[in-house]
Order: sequence, then C-alpha cells, then structure tokens
Amino acid sequence: MDLTSFRTLGRSGLVVSPLTLGTMTFGTARWGSDGDASAAVFDAYVEAGGNAVDTADVYAGGRSEEIVGRLVADRGLRDRLVLATKYTFNAEPGNPNAGGNGRKNLHRAIEGSLRRLKTDYVDLFWLHAYDTLTPAEEVVESLAGLVRSGKARYVGLSDVPAWYATRVATLAQAQGVPGPIALQVPYSLVERSVEREHVPAAHVLGLGITPWSPLAAGFLTGKYERGDVGARGGGRLSGPNPFGDSLFTDRNWAILDALRAVAAEAGRPLAQVALAWASARPGVTSVIVGARTTEQLAGHQASLEIQLDPEHARALNAASALEPAFTGHFPPEVVRGIFGGTSVRGWP
Repeated sequence: MDLTSFRTLGRSGLVVSPLTLGTMTFGTARWGSDGDASAAVFDAYVEAGGNAVDTADVYAGGRSEEIVGRLVADRGLRDRLVLATKYTFNAEPGNPNAGGNGRKNLHRAIEGSLRRLKTDYVDLFWLHAYDTLTPAEEVVESLAGLVRSGKARYVGLSDVPAWYATRVATLAQAQGVPGPIALQVPYSLVERSVEREHVPAAHVLGLGITPWSPLAAGFLTGKYERGDVGARGGGRLSGPNPFGDSLFTDRNWAILDALRAVAAEAGRPLAQVALAWASARPGVTSVIVGARTTEQLAGHQASLEIQLDPEHARALNAASALEPAFTGHFPPEVVRGIFGGTSVRGWP
C-alpha cells in the first residue's frame, strides 16, 4: 500500500489518500517548520501521490493556511488536491462572536480561510471543536447551507462528543440535507478512548475516521525517556504545549515499552509501527500525519508498507487496552445470554 491506495472518505464520493498531510507544523515556531521546509514537505507528499491536505484557521495564527494556499496556487494543484480546513476558535479576543460554531462565526471563518488559501472553495470544512453552546440544529443548517453555496464541497466534525456527532448526523439525514462525512479525533496507542463511543457511532453513521496525533505528539517515536526533565527530548512536548506532562504516565511508558519490543522484532522504527497500527484500526480512512522534514515524511509513508502480524498486533492491543468502562455494551458472554446462549452475527 502507498499514498495512491485511495479510498472514499466515509459514505461519500470524496476520494483521499491513506495518509493526510497535516500542516499544523507549517509556519509554527519552535517545533514546526518555516516556509522553505514546509514547501519541501508539501512537494514530497504530492510527488509521492498524496492528495489530502489538512489545515485550520487557528494553525500558526493563519500562517499555515497562507503557506498551503500559496503552495497549491503556485503549483497549479487546486483540482488535484482535497483541501481541508477548520473553524471554531476565536480570532478576536473580547469578541465572543468571532469564535464558536454559530452561523455568524462560521461565515466569518470561511471567508477568511478562503482568502488565505487563495481559493473560492474548500473540499472539506471541519467544525474544529465542540463549543458546548451552539445547538446541533443550527450547526446542521449552517453547514448544509455552506455546502449548497459551493464554498465547501463536504463537511466534517472534529473533537466533538460522540452523542453530538450522532445528533448532527441524524438531524441532517432526517432533514435530507448535506451532513458530515467524517469524524476527526485523537487516536493512537496511548489514546484509544474513542473506541468506546466515537468509533461505533462513526460506523453506524457512515463517517470516515481521520485520526489526529497518531504518534501522540511525538511520544510514540521513542524520543522521550523516563526522567526527561526540561528538554523532554527536544520535540513538541518540550516546554509549553497543549498536552503538558499528561502523556508521561506509567501506563503510557508501559505502552511505549511494548511498542519498542514489537518494533525491534519487526525491524522497523517505532513511529512506523505506531502508524501502521493506527492505519489498520477499524473505521479509519486516512491518518493525519505532520512532518517537519522530508525525512520524517518518508518514514510516515514507509508505515504503509507494514502489515502487523497477529502476534505483534495482539501485543500492542494488550498493552494499550482500555480500562473497563460501561458504555451501554455488555460483554460478549452476556450478549450471548440475551440470545439464549447462541452466537448471532450482526450486520455487516
């Protein structure tokens, strides 16, 4: 498998590569890349056959969109690429209507993104995060209107509760209007909580899953060691970052140990094995990967060559297994009792 092993995103006609180029690094200081380095990564991805690029209005304060827009326009690639961006986060401190998922901010955001991206439409427009306030009904109507206006071809939901995604998708289906085709969530060996509700919801609703941070902000590359202080491996988790020290837990170190063992047996770098695991998860359509250098990107692409053998997959799954939690699903043995002790296979 390579970047041209295309697949449709969810129950839609939008075709994407198995790895999406994430551009949060573009124009971001400290752990990101400048314009020239970003261009090199972008060119390498496109030359390898990749077609999906993900950005957001908040990345590097809009600089990421500007870089992506210039690269796409200068290379004449607009019709070839699936260009995605996001809205939710505030653009003007003190002005509540310059943030959130309401209709007013949606239109402010899309106009700004289109200007920075140098295009008159995006292929996929993501609601970036659940704002806790905007009714699902307004979100459905606003996003559907955006699709009908031609400024977005498709829409998706990022970082929302599973119940909210279900409500938005169901309302859209019931009303016969364009609804979300994909769900973007954090998903990695150290973050599998989405398997409790989000993954089953996506399956039922026909939403393609696009994991972000499949390497857990670099934790799963193996660059960090127990006892790291200050430098923290010199990566994104160094100094101030959205994750803080939350990834440095005993559970995660144990998962990293299991990953090291599997990677050593497979003769592959840790990052490639972690990405191969994420790509193979049920419901996953395209994994979002970021890269500061072309060497990093080449490593990410190489993960598509890996098919974990059952023993290695079992070892990783066991090490990263979720703690038991009731989410409305009884264990298989209880379900068999519901059907009189028989084994009943569901659809599909």
